[in-house]
Amino acid sequence: MEKALEFLKKCGTFYLATVEEDQPRVRPFGAVCAFEGKLYIITNNQKKVYAQLRANPKAEISGMSEGKWIRLAGEFVLDERREAREAMLAANPMLKNMYSADDGIMEVLYLKNAEAAVCSFTAPPETWSF
Repeated sequence: MEKALEFLKKCGTFYLATVEEDQPRVRPFGAVCAFEGKLYIITNNQKKVYAQLRANPKAEISGMSEGKWIRLAGEFVLDERREAREAMLAANPMLKNMYSADDGIMEVLYLKNAEAAVCSFTAPPETWSF
């Protein structure tokens, strides 16, 4: 999990792919954190991405940094605990301009059953699960 977290932080912007009925949907994300040994993302419960992840928690993340890219697949699980939201805000202070732990719209989700691969054109893929 730590390797994936550090890679995503280096990316700055990474892309989350979900499914809406039979249509893939991809959008940029930029905030990620670790909490209790799990990799978390944040979204707003008013956005379509939130509804898509609740309807089908299987999703993939991809990002690129320094000539390498990550592919990260798994299932996103909603964590409704205030402590998890506080951890996200602490790890990403810029989010405090948009969210608060008790605003009723901030949602954090962690990745489970994850399969990750960091690839490049010059080396074999590095893979791991968490």
